[in-house]
Amino acid sequence: MLIGIDPRTTPELLSALARMGHGDEIVIADANYPATWSAAGCVITDVIQYPGHTAQQVADIITALMPLDDFHSHSVLRMEIDDAPDEMATPHQEVWDVVSPRLPEGGILASLERQAFYKRAGHSFAVVHCGEARAFGCFILRKGVIP
Repeated sequence: MLIGIDPRTTPELLSALARMGHGDEIVIADANYPATWSAAGCVITDVIQYPGHTAQQVADIITALMPLDDFHSHSVLRMEIDDAPDEMATPHQEVWDVVSPRLPEGGILASLERQAFYKRAGHSFAVVHCGEARAFGCFILRKGVIP
């Protein structure tokens, strides 16, 4: 047992976060996302499973341990809704509500078209596949530095 770490944090997630460096990205994938296919091109090719957890819960677990980046065009990306790129679905807002207070000064929340999201996610550090059943509940978090 470790002190001060959320008990929902799995050994696989903790290892991935500890191994990531500044600028590496981790994907939070909803239940419909092709996680195994996407993870095949990642540094960690085994999908980190979080069934029964929403995207918001997983974002909370990750960002409680991992600083977000402020040196790039984004800190967190959300998957855009097809034909409605500016529309914020409920999972988008829920994750924004969790990560916004944890953004460093200059941190940016942004979005990415679905096909571009798939392409970028396939070159991430790791994929966390959660039980988020609502469509487009997918995110990419970019690791920052410890202040």
